Amino acid sequence: MTAVKNRQAKTPQRKTLNDRHQKKARADVAPDHPALVNKDDANMRIVSGVHRGRTIATPDGRKTRPTSDQTRESIFNILDHAEWASPLDGAVVMDMFAGSGALGLEAISRGAEFCVFVERHPLALAAIRKNIDHFDLGDEARIHRFDATKLKLAPGNRPKPFTHVFMDPPYNKKMWQPALRRVAPYLADKGVVILEDSHEAEIEPRGWDVMSDKIWGTTRTLFLKQSKA
Repeated sequence: MTAVKNRQAKTPQRKTLNDRHQKKARADVAPDHPALVNKDDANMRIVSGVHRGRTIATPDGRKTRPTSDQTRESIFNILDHAEWASPLDGAVVMDMFAGSGALGLEAISRGAEFCVFVERHPLALAAIRKNIDHFDLGDEARIHRFDATKLKLAPGNRPKPFTHVFMDPPYNKKMWQPALRRVAPYLADKGVVILEDSHEAEIEPRGWDVMSDKIWGTTRTLFLKQSKA
């Protein structure tokens, strides 16, 4: 009886090791891998512009939390009508904590000239590559595999100062604090940061003016510009 119990006790450990191997194998996947389609977000689409209605590939799992179509539409409606924001037509955009790249893709669809997608998670990177290929954006997009909280951009990765920076970090972790410090030197004079966090988050960014502060569902979205001090 003792020997049987020992064998039974080891079985869960073997299963755990197999699970670890499977997770490791998923770290580098082809852009057309089924894991890139999150069933809950399978209907994510571009809301407006030249790519309107086209499906956005999203990473499987809960490592990323794509901005909903409705929230994206609300964000861009504000940007389209705000006197304090540069026009999207010809804009140079950065999508930090990019996930699927939905915000940057939406900006390009609406006329942005160029977007740098900043992301480090392998499945998210594969989804962004798939979307760039699918939308044929080779000359309009660049992927920067980097931790957004430690962002560094060589001159070749920033052809012009950024007019719009979309920042959608994990909720309630205050990762926006180091990310704001890192991105500040790369902003254009009228550059705006669109920061998303939980609707319950307390956000008081020092050195930044809050141009608009909105809550849509469980998401709080702030539109920020550097203070002229």
